[in-house]
Amino acid sequence: MASDQNILALPARAPGSAIVRRLVFWACLAALLALGWSALSIETRRSLLLWAPALASGFGLNIAISVLAIALGTIGGLMIGALGVSTARCLRAAAHVYVQFFRNAPWLVLIYFATYVFPFEIAVGPWTVPFPDWLKVTLGLALPASANVAEIFRGALAGIPSTQWEAARSLAMTRGQILRWIIVPQCLRRMLPPWMNLYAIVTMGTALASLVGTHDLLDMAQLASNTVSRSEFTVLIYLTVLLVFFLYCYPISRLTQILERSYGHA
Repeated sequence: MASDQNILALPARAPGSAIVRRLVFWACLAALLALGWSALSIETRRSLLLWAPALASGFGLNIAISVLAIALGTIGGLMIGALGVSTARCLRAAAHVYVQFFRNAPWLVLIYFATYVFPFEIAVGPWTVPFPDWLKVTLGLALPASANVAEIFRGALAGIPSTQWEAARSLAMTRGQILRWIIVPQCLRRMLPPWMNLYAIVTMGTALASLVGTHDLLDMAQLASNTVSRSEFTVLIYLTVLLVFFLYCYPISRLTQILERSYGHA
């Protein structure tokens, strides 16, 4: 009993301690970056500054691919997730097979699949519309994204109390009306943190686009490394790629944790 009282008597962690740790982390990271920058030669610094616009343009394509892929994946995932709770057994089975297949398929294989299956151009009447590689990569990433969104949707549905369904049925609402007006609005709040985490994962997965000829950030970094041909610059350019992805994805991860705590899912 005494030990339990001692445990209960332990002071809670101060709310400001987490902020102090983050400030120390970012201060140390900034100091390391400044120290590393000062240790570089003038030629290496100048080369990085010259290639900075091309790197920014490549990362802009990464962001565009990730946003479009998560948008298509969200729309498809919600539809697949709705089929997963259908009263028709065949539809539920088809949705289950889709989710399990694309969740466990290697992303690189799906990107190559989309790259070589879809045509390079599409004939629309008298016009020929090109089908760019970056759009194929987007479709390749949207497939696993949709499967993960469907699984997130299924988990959110499972967390809704059964009394919500029973209360809605007592009002003579159809299953579609229950999902549309009662269940789905409650699921959206539960789905937001894992959906944001999935978006960060999809963003990091866009680095695979360089393997199929898309001029993204990693492809620009490889081009810069081959053009400058200095080992010091090669190390710097890939560290820059790593830092750019980190600075973009880390705030999303932190916001995900904040939302989880505020929604009571932590």
